[in-house]
Formats: sequence, structure tokens, C-alpha cells
Amino acid sequence: QVQPVESGGTLVQPGGSLRLSCAAPRNIFSIYTMAWYRQAPGKQRELVAHITNAGTPSYADSVKSRFTISRDNSKNTLYLQMNSLKPEDAAVYYCNTGPVSQFLDWGQGTQVTVSS
Repeated sequence: QVQPVESGGTLVQPGGSLRLSCAAPRNIFSIYTMAWYRQAPGKQRELVAHITNAGTPSYADSVKSRFTISRDNSKNTLYLQMNSLKPEDAAVYYCNTGPVSQFLDWGQGTQVTVSS
């Protein structure tokens, strides 16, 4: 199995900030557009943001202006800076290639809880 490893999720209050990280295999990371996804209980997994290997980002409308996706190609690491968090942002966050095709096995994800 070739899985990414997500980290950084925790409990945060509404309005707070959090930074997620994802370490991915070099041979995949260096070639493909990478993406963050999330899945809330009872809901389908959804695309949050993606970034090309040249660094061009794109965001879902629900997170635009609040989240920032970035990547460090030298470290094969993907990041998601999340600001002004809302209760509806609570979910398990995953990374994978994207935005259309996922070439990695899904990892364990990292849990983000937004609650006072």
C-alpha cells in the first residue's frame, strides 16, 4: 500500500486556526496535482482544495478566503492552513492526488473538530 500520512488535526474553537500536513510518496508527489479532501459524519467525501505541482491553488467555494493550500516539493509535503474555522468544517481531512483521480491509497486522515 502506498498511503499518505496526514497530521495536525485537533479540537479547535470556532474562529480558530489550524495547519494540517500531509507527507506523500516522492514519486507521486513530484508529478501530480495534490489535493485535500474531507468527510464529515454521514456525508460523502468532498474536495476542499487542490494545488498543481507548479503551485497553482484552487478552492471549494465553502473554504475560499479562509483556507490556504501549499506544498513543499523538497519535502514531499502538502499543507492546509485553515483560518476562521466554522463548526461545519469539522471532518476527517485526507490528502491524495486530485482533483479528479486519486492515485494513492487513502490514508487514515486527521480529525478536525470545531467546537466551543
